[in-house]
Amino acid sequence: MGIINWIAANEQIIYIVILMIFVGIEVIGRVPSVLHTPLMSGANAIHGVVIIGAIIVMGKAESDNYLALGLGFLAVILGTLNVVGGFVVTDRMLEMFRKKKK
Repeated sequence: MGIINWIAANEQIIYIVILMIFVGIEVIGRVPSVLHTPLMSGANAIHGVVIIGAIIVMGKAESDNYLALGLGFLAVILGTLNVVGGFVVTDRMLEMFRKKKK
């Protein structure tokens, strides 16, 4: 019964998250491949902000608040993976446009 009560209490937030997922899929699905590199650069900047925010949250959290520390650590790890992956994908895409050496 705890899960049902939680869902009932957060029903509006759940609907907003579901709507955000569908809107995000539609927006990303309609992006032409030419715009991939600028969008990846923007995503890298956003994830850099996420990493800094997570570090700030972890720094201000109390030492016994394991939830904040764990979520902050997870955000740092996942944000770092996204930034690194974004740079790798951008580099590979830009490599396609470079002239081949003979």
